[in-house]
Amino acid sequence: MFCYQCEETMNGTGCTMNGMCGKKGEVAVLQDRLIYALKGYAFCNSRGRLKGCNDPDFGPFVMEALFSTLTNVNFDAVYFEDMIQNTLRRRDVVRDNVHGGAPPGPQAPNAAVITYDELMEKTAEEIGVLSTENVDVRSLRETLIYGLKGISAYGMHAFILNSENDDVYRFIEKALISTIEDSPLDKPDVEQMIALLMECGSVGVQIMSMLDAANTGAYGSPVPTSVSTGVGKNPGILISGHDLKDLEMLLEQTKGTGIDVYTHGEMLPANGYPFFQEYEHLVGNYGNSWWHQKSEFENFNGPILMTTNCLVPPKESYADRLFTTNMVGYSDDKIQIKHISAKSDGSKDFSEIIDAAKKCLPPNELENGTVMTGFAHEAVLSVADKVVDAVKSGDIKKFVVMAGCDGRRKERQYYTDFAKELPKDTIILTAGCAKYRYNKLDLGDIGGIPRVLDAGQCNDCYSLVVIALKLAEVFGAESVNDLPLVFNIAWYEQKATLVFLALLSLNVKNIVIGPTLPACLSPTVLDVLVKTFNVSKNTDVDSDMKRLITL
Repeated sequence: MFCYQCEETMNGTGCTMNGMCGKKGEVAVLQDRLIYALKGYAFCNSRGRLKGCNDPDFGPFVMEALFSTLTNVNFDAVYFEDMIQNTLRRRDVVRDNVHGGAPPGPQAPNAAVITYDELMEKTAEEIGVLSTENVDVRSLRETLIYGLKGISAYGMHAFILNSENDDVYRFIEKALISTIEDSPLDKPDVEQMIALLMECGSVGVQIMSMLDAANTGAYGSPVPTSVSTGVGKNPGILISGHDLKDLEMLLEQTKGTGIDVYTHGEMLPANGYPFFQEYEHLVGNYGNSWWHQKSEFENFNGPILMTTNCLVPPKESYADRLFTTNMVGYSDDKIQIKHISAKSDGSKDFSEIIDAAKKCLPPNELENGTVMTGFAHEAVLSVADKVVDAVKSGDIKKFVVMAGCDGRRKERQYYTDFAKELPKDTIILTAGCAKYRYNKLDLGDIGGIPRVLDAGQCNDCYSLVVIALKLAEVFGAESVNDLPLVFNIAWYEQKATLVFLALLSLNVKNIVIGPTLPACLSPTVLDVLVKTFNVSKNTDVDSDMKRLITL
């Protein structure tokens, strides 16, 4: 195997035996094979579009498949074997319709004709990341694939809420094909390929906007909410991941059962939606970001429903209480996690989880306090005049976007220390699980405006874009780059890669990213980003405070 798609990649270069995330080498190679099959499927489907015989389910299927290959989503080899076979079946149907059952001709790429048996013989070196020899072409292609994974993750959430766009599907198709088309490896057109990355970022803005509209259309616009971090005396069910539709179904099915429901990790912002606040047995948030789950899930006592990433390979002590749904899955020689599948109408039966909860003790208390969420764009813009007045009076000197992902590296203490050292006239704008590094600090407020404004999940970085663009409009600035606004972003996985590309597509400059730079960026590609957008890595708190805040 070779995988360098996440921030934890071995030695900052690539995992080659097993993934630092817990992904086995066997599963990593199966994911490479699946992506290779998806490229051939995209090629055939694009030809089918020209003849009106493309697969109408291409978009949702490919998004689910790509989503399953994100870091910490699916660790089940059988799942990927089935997905590969399904992808090739779909590809063959479209290809046969295009060519009337005849061979597709010598111009078709191997990914369009390879059989299942042949593909399962292919090694990672033959079809994976390293199969592209030119390091810059490889860098650009893989970064694009990771952006597509981010689009697919957010796109699937929108699709579940009946929101989709064929233009998004066409871009996914085009982008996948671009990674198999022959390139002049001696003189790769880096500028053209970077333009495709910028288009990926633009589609990322579009898909996050679609998801924002789908979420608020279904559940109302988030409102500032104080969320309990303590526990009650009833048995509980813990829901983690990102999927709000699953939370809706779980809350409805647990009504009147005497079971409390708690959010975990990236589900914390769900507490800010008016729809979910109508359920009295949604009692609060339990624990912190994803990487704490081994200890937190063990202490919870009740069942846990994992709806999307970020799943960590579980301990046997709570594996029998862990359930997965959607494209999440886990199995190994010792552990087989129970999976809840959707029915044909999209509904799910959580009765097994509910029955398990009734037999469990209440959660062990980890902490007892509150944390704020619900500061999405509508909530912030509703007090825009107050914010503007505070800026004009000098009470607010700077906004610091500290969105993104949390992770296990000890270097991430930097974000806690940075937040602590920020002057009291600064406001932190955040979204994603990076907020757990500072959202429980007592940083106070500025004229009633909390100094940490949590817009929501990682996909809600869109809210931060809307806020920034509105501030630019109010202050008459030509762009967000002219605002008292700086970006100090943490990243971990591929959705963060998409958010990064989305910001670049909006011509946001001077972004600081950490705790490391993505290993997939070759020196040449990184140099282009530095020269064009002045992207840089974080350093230490004192130095970054001077260059971002005090100068």
